[in-house]
Amino acid sequence: MAPDRFQEQFDQIQDAMGEVVLAAGFEGSQPMFLYEKGYVLARVEDADEVASTVRRAFARDRGDRDAGVRVEREESPGGVLRIRVGEPDRSERFADRDVSDALRAVEDLERENRRRMVSRNHIVSIAVNCCPGDEPVPISRCESPNPAVAELADEGGAPVSVLVVDTGLVENYRSHPWMHRVVGEGKEIELDDEGILKQYVGHGTFIAGLVSAVAPNTDVTVHATLVNAGAISEKALGDKLLGGMLPEGRWPDIVNLSAGTPSTGAEALLGLERFMDTLMGHPETLLVAAAGNNGNDVRFWPAAYADHPDYAGAVVSVGALRKDGADRACFSNHGPWVTTYAPGERLVSAFTAVDPTPAAYDYQHSTFPACRYGRLYDCTCQFPPHRGELTEKMASSPNAIRERVEFDGLAEWSGTSFSAPLVVAMIANYMARNPGVGSREAAGRLLREIPVGRLSGITTPALIPATWTPRSVQSVPATP
Repeated sequence: MAPDRFQEQFDQIQDAMGEVVLAAGFEGSQPMFLYEKGYVLARVEDADEVASTVRRAFARDRGDRDAGVRVEREESPGGVLRIRVGEPDRSERFADRDVSDALRAVEDLERENRRRMVSRNHIVSIAVNCCPGDEPVPISRCESPNPAVAELADEGGAPVSVLVVDTGLVENYRSHPWMHRVVGEGKEIELDDEGILKQYVGHGTFIAGLVSAVAPNTDVTVHATLVNAGAISEKALGDKLLGGMLPEGRWPDIVNLSAGTPSTGAEALLGLERFMDTLMGHPETLLVAAAGNNGNDVRFWPAAYADHPDYAGAVVSVGALRKDGADRACFSNHGPWVTTYAPGERLVSAFTAVDPTPAAYDYQHSTFPACRYGRLYDCTCQFPPHRGELTEKMASSPNAIRERVEFDGLAEWSGTSFSAPLVVAMIANYMARNPGVGSREAAGRLLREIPVGRLSGITTPALIPATWTPRSVQSVPATP
């Protein structure tokens, strides 16, 4: 039986988020995103009216005159409040009547005001539907990063500043010499109680390593934000982005965010609305966001802001090229909202510290018997093959195994998560070569200057770092 990535990663994220109870949301007939069960979001100025409307609807339709609907009045730099609309229990992950009824209750109010007033509290994650595109693979010490580390150049002027909003940095990450301009804010816990690397630890380090390899003159700060299995609620992310991570007057040139979520009806994230509006007031800053790894064209936020008319020029969304650079990777999201593509399959970068004692890691997900997106090349769905403990447990295996590997510095990893920092680095290099050109202008010029090709029928630009080495692609016969 093929693995069920959504089910498996639902469990991982739920375990990591503790008391925050999750539910699954659907796009058509497929579960596509996670959100906080029993709560909805509303802007601070709308919260009381929304709560009153939900109370009246629940009293009328359910006969429940004490529905327990209440506004959670916590501090909200991001401009939204959580409204409790039900008891968030864990009994059914695919049903949340309270939130569904609350959203319907406000529809007339929204039509009357001609604006959106309420939303689910989506979970922004690096993990849903196998995002990254696979799990990391150990690389020996004799291997080199790919892209290779570019030579330092005296470009003159102030270095470009990049903020990576991610999982944080592993301890002793500077054992990789090309990461000498990387600093971290906050800390993630690397090991579990058994001394094994936790799931998605190293994601932020891997991204920082890619930026630093391609653009070694760049100042990179990694903020440990996605510390719960790479996940955070949209409200919490919006609050963190505006609550001190990006203080007024010290915004970076580029923000890298390799996480996101689809949402119901392709709606933008209410919890990031104030951040996006504030971003427009900081034209010196560009947001570069990963397009997601669901292998479809469903809009993935915040990357999908790239073609939103209110935020023109402020966002670049990045999909992934397969390992030969000639086409789109099987897992990469795509569509008119994806700005550009960059290598994203089987990249090699810093993962753990280089240490005399290698770090152990247990695979959680098994590879698939065939590409789950129907592609016919040796993609990361199938290769390199491994068995994962969580997949085995989901299949009710009586002998769920732990396939353990060890990492000693470098890893091979795939995903649009890693395509995004390559684009960040190429924009940073363009800025360094052209002093006085800001990040948004640099991105626009760079994208206009590169050739446009066709990727699986899509005409789009592709950015290729000069030090990246493509790998050959092998055809795989279709499975009967």
